[in-house]
Amino acid sequence: MFAAGVLILILILAGCSKGDGNAGTGSVNTGSNSANADGEDGSAASSDPVAISVFAQQGTDTNLATSTFTTLLEQKFNIRFKWTTVPFDGAAEKRQISLAGGDYPDLYLLIPWVDRFSQTDLLKFGQQGVIVPLNDLIDQYAPNIKETLENNEYYKAMNTAPDGNIYGLTGLNECFHCSYPNKMWMNTKWLKQLGLEEPKTTEEFKNVLKAFKTKDPNGNGKADEVPLSGSTEPYGVHVIPYLMNGFIYDDDRTYLFLNDGKVDMAANKPQWKEGLAYIKSLYDEGLIDPGAFTQNAEAFKKIGDNADAQLLGAGAGMHPAIFVNTATDSPYGKDYNPIAPLQGPYAAYATFNYPVDPGATFVLTNKASKEVQIAAIKMLDYIYTEEGSMQGIFGEENVGWRKPQEGEIALNDKATPLYYEIPANPGDKPRNIWGPMAQYNQHKDFRDAAVQGKDIYAGDGYERRLQEATYLYEGKQPEEIFPHWALWIDPARADEASMMQTNIKDYIDQSALQFVTGAKSLDKDWDAYVQSLDSLNLKGYLEIMQKAYDSSSISK
Repeated sequence: MFAAGVLILILILAGCSKGDGNAGTGSVNTGSNSANADGEDGSAASSDPVAISVFAQQGTDTNLATSTFTTLLEQKFNIRFKWTTVPFDGAAEKRQISLAGGDYPDLYLLIPWVDRFSQTDLLKFGQQGVIVPLNDLIDQYAPNIKETLENNEYYKAMNTAPDGNIYGLTGLNECFHCSYPNKMWMNTKWLKQLGLEEPKTTEEFKNVLKAFKTKDPNGNGKADEVPLSGSTEPYGVHVIPYLMNGFIYDDDRTYLFLNDGKVDMAANKPQWKEGLAYIKSLYDEGLIDPGAFTQNAEAFKKIGDNADAQLLGAGAGMHPAIFVNTATDSPYGKDYNPIAPLQGPYAAYATFNYPVDPGATFVLTNKASKEVQIAAIKMLDYIYTEEGSMQGIFGEENVGWRKPQEGEIALNDKATPLYYEIPANPGDKPRNIWGPMAQYNQHKDFRDAAVQGKDIYAGDGYERRLQEATYLYEGKQPEEIFPHWALWIDPARADEASMMQTNIKDYIDQSALQFVTGAKSLDKDWDAYVQSLDSLNLKGYLEIMQKAYDSSSISK
């Protein structure tokens, strides 16, 4: 199960690791304060290199000390890295030990999905003086970072503490298909076989699932079809949010929403109750796989890839490879295609989640001299450029990437193609690139400019398949959404808020399952459920979230 989980995570991360460049413009700022170490002539400084001690995570296929990108940066900025590297396993603990013992470096350069500084860490160590605020350094020496922050309100809010300081920077990776994770993929081959139209409403969806269950679309003479399934991981595979969004907005994370700037809870509203009643009706008629609420993605995929007969009618997920083999020669991979959010009694929402996690992966400490601080921020500013991003993430030109060729088209067919990522061949030696450690400015426009194959069912067109699927969901979130990814919680209440959030979310999830499966009655137990939710200090939790929202630049 662990191995399967890792494979799924790798698959998702692979779909989210395309390179980007300078925010919004595609230009590279090469002014005297940016791309070069010491001035307008573009030459490296003649003095001794500036030594920067760095704490970093290092995978088994990487040697940062010998990476060509390390060499490029050292030569370009007249710096010398002094690496302290740790393996992925236990990386967070080793970072925390380094800080607790006082034996910390000038600079932390981290991989976001391995470990990062939390917002609480940044505020605590920033207020202690251990972490150096970056505001002045960015203003004076980092025009590309400054432009990126100014052009993206979410990214700026995520990196700016309530006191106005930028204590560290997190990477920007605007994975478009990740932004709308809760998609529904329907077996369109079965639709055609049964002469059915694609469902547009919650009731039409129910009728399609009934047909999948009762009309033997796999043709084996057995009632073995699974009309709808999912699993329990956090990448769009929960079945409830897609269905609930026809009744009230379900963000699948906090269950909070905004109403005229006021933070409120969705899961105690009458529309939530109606949504649960609808989902229960599907469950009662055998249209939802009971395993969808308990199984992992490996079990989900066994249904999707069943060898004896095709079983799955529809699957919830960020992308179909989670639950079915999508290789060109797979028997079922082409059959699952996206359907748009369903129109319910009150709405037809799509769940939106900004695909960047808060915290920081670039953090300077008080061990860094002024000279080191300037050199480090100039180095990072280069990584925010188109050139630096491509070199850092993909490696050398014509090795890790190449320029587009005539006739090739971009992921967004309205964009001008900019680069093609060269896939590694089996048996090739590792390219020894910085990769995810250089993912600082992968904005949507840059990702859109990546060359992709035209056939969405071929391996080199899979990202296009996800892009086109996401167009069905784009912009269908409410006008106001609760931007939990961009908010900072008061450190004095951070532990309390975290515990409250866990308790409230767990209770909502457990109760939703009980209501859907009949362990609790919506008629008899709803009021007690709402009261129990209040008893978890929902009011206090909403007050904390409201304060965090009001103090954020995103609310201004």
